[in-house]
Amino acid sequence: MTGSLLISSLSISRFALLLNPSLPLYRSKASSLRRPLVSTFLLSWSLPSKSLSTVPSASSLRALDSSVHACDREDLIVLGIETSCDDTAAAVVRGNGEILSQVVSSQADLLAKYGGVAPKMAEEAHALVIDKVVQQALNNANLTGKDLSAVAVTIGPGLSLCLRVGVSKARRVAGMFNLPIVGVHHMEAHALVARLVQRDLHFPFLTLLISGGHNLLILAHSLGHYVQLGTTIDDAIGEAYDKTARWLGLDMRKGGGPALEELAREGDPNSIKFSIPMRQHKDCNFSYAGLKTQVRLAIESRNLCIDNIPISSATLDERRLRADIAASFQRVAVLHLEERCQRAIEWALKIEPSIKCLVVSGGVASNQYVRTRLNHIVEKNGLKLVCPPPSLCTDNGVMVAWAGIEHFLLGRFDAPPPANEPEDSQYDLRPRWPLGEEYAEGKSVARSLKTARVHPSLTSIIQGSSPQA
Repeated sequence: MTGSLLISSLSISRFALLLNPSLPLYRSKASSLRRPLVSTFLLSWSLPSKSLSTVPSASSLRALDSSVHACDREDLIVLGIETSCDDTAAAVVRGNGEILSQVVSSQADLLAKYGGVAPKMAEEAHALVIDKVVQQALNNANLTGKDLSAVAVTIGPGLSLCLRVGVSKARRVAGMFNLPIVGVHHMEAHALVARLVQRDLHFPFLTLLISGGHNLLILAHSLGHYVQLGTTIDDAIGEAYDKTARWLGLDMRKGGGPALEELAREGDPNSIKFSIPMRQHKDCNFSYAGLKTQVRLAIESRNLCIDNIPISSATLDERRLRADIAASFQRVAVLHLEERCQRAIEWALKIEPSIKCLVVSGGVASNQYVRTRLNHIVEKNGLKLVCPPPSLCTDNGVMVAWAGIEHFLLGRFDAPPPANEPEDSQYDLRPRWPLGEEYAEGKSVARSLKTARVHPSLTSIIQGSSPQA
């Protein structure tokens, strides 16, 4: 196999094709056996230009990879770092799924102050705590960097300024201790963490990923092979929850979604007749921009004076009205999810009849109303609903470490960076990075202009870089 086949059509200079005698050795706490590492799938960290003369043949790649595949999972210890948006997180996870530590530093006060994520402020907040968070994760696991086997870090999608903080820290740790790095796709990590929690969850499965920035329906054929059945054409459900919560004067420090779900329990979900989005489009895509507009108009038409009047200061009548709006919004927002999931299940079963599970993950998957309603859809179709616990639905380091473990065991990782890498190094961050290729029937005629793809999908990269016989 030639080097050009290894990297498919991607630029050679953007892949660290490092395979030489100076590569690090796999660390095993329980065994003195030291196994050589090999990078067969590379996620392009910094942008050095490397000679193709070091690229091995397919047979030598397979021989070296076999040593990684044969390693004892319990000996593998990975540090996961997550800074894609507004939470600084790190965790240490063993290859067998044991969570040795988990640390999250929230930016809830900043969210409340600015009414959402302010990228520059979020970056500064990450930079202030990243060292402490990572060190705390290692301390809580009673480990040092010398005990690690690899470092996994989110490289996209997300906010570039925020991603850079995590990647920079990951490379410093990896360089200091001569560790390989696994670049992780944020949304794939949300999907794969269900396999840590439910160890008998096997491919293929259908997954719904719902958060503040994403609505994705993905058919997961295998690790790294995904088909996108649907996505949002404008706003994600989490954004709609947050915006509605702010308009209703809720306490955003606990998060807009949880605050709205709590208030909605007091309201009548049928009191306001909001329209369900996109019913005329027979696909699996989502839209929440129109529902947000309906909510804003409902607030204005009822002369609710919410500006600077938090829910805690509202009269009983005002609180009841706000609760009715919250409950009515939530009912329709989740009905939209239900309808799209029903169609996605039908499509997925045609493609992969062996599917048994719908995995629901991402921050909004913590919502108990969402889980309950989606469980009805799943049971009606003879499937099983799999949801990670709430602490693993929101952004966290555990999911990044676990995704890193899954790919590492298939030989997909980058070689260690230099220990003295300059602070101003360029990193290959992927703020807009699709997880899989679009399903033909899922392409929406209502697609917004937000379709620019800065990077090829994770699936296309993996398929293009897999060694061929």
